[in-house]
Amino acid sequence: MKIGNLNLKNRIFLAPMAEVNDIAFRILCKKAGCGLTYTGMINPLSHQKLQLYDKPALQLFSINEEGIKEFIKKYEKKVSLFDFNLGCPAKTARKLGFGVFLHHNLEMIEKILKRMKESTKKPITIKLRKSKYALKIVKIAEKYCDAICIHPRIQAQGYSGEPDLDFAKKIKCAVSIPIIYSGNVNEKNYKALLKDFDFLMVGRSAIGNPDIFSKMLGKETNFNFADYLNLAKKYNLHFNQIKFQSMWFTKGKTGGAEIREKLSKARTIREIKEILEI
Repeated sequence: MKIGNLNLKNRIFLAPMAEVNDIAFRILCKKAGCGLTYTGMINPLSHQKLQLYDKPALQLFSINEEGIKEFIKKYEKKVSLFDFNLGCPAKTARKLGFGVFLHHNLEMIEKILKRMKESTKKPITIKLRKSKYALKIVKIAEKYCDAICIHPRIQAQGYSGEPDLDFAKKIKCAVSIPIIYSGNVNEKNYKALLKDFDFLMVGRSAIGNPDIFSKMLGKETNFNFADYLNLAKKYNLHFNQIKFQSMWFTKGKTGGAEIREKLSKARTIREIKEILEI
């Protein structure tokens, strides 16, 4: 199993999710068997500190070609591949003209992907949503990318409603490079989806639940927030990030809403540990 020159141990990935995919969470998913983890989207023009010791796929967004080139040079040895975001549906993306709001600018998309390809020997991927331009975009991407990820919801849907599987299959048939499917992938449907697509991305089903990867792979892990916290301390993650994750790890638990209410008011790691009884 390969994307470009990158060997992969399986076909199930962690989808890029802002504020979720910190290094501690990525490592837990990797330990649970995840074949490839993605960072949340990164602005190449920002000066944020990136913790990439686990060699993830790095998702970026920008319409600044030179900025992308310099960014790739800086991080090439620290990542597994570079992904370009053409799927973000948020208001911020609309304001800055990236993600799904760049779809209409085919010339700019081609310039960016060409510059990315020229700047690295690492594989290049894109992640995009359904739109009237998507089929044209994937034909452009086929010239420069090693795989394409399709999330077959339109921008207005956000993360609600059913993904359009027929559209995703249309994308699969339109190009010769591997297709990564994203959109409501879970323990019930992943086997069927693996028959139709080369790779899968697990997004919201993995939030607070890194063990989903071991379950899909027929293995068994039992990671919990204490495991996350140990890694968060090792990598000096900010308290607010730790608190966010503590709430996500209560998903599906009895009395979860009440626990999250208490966690939202926590001001120290000690308080979080007391609330979660760890």
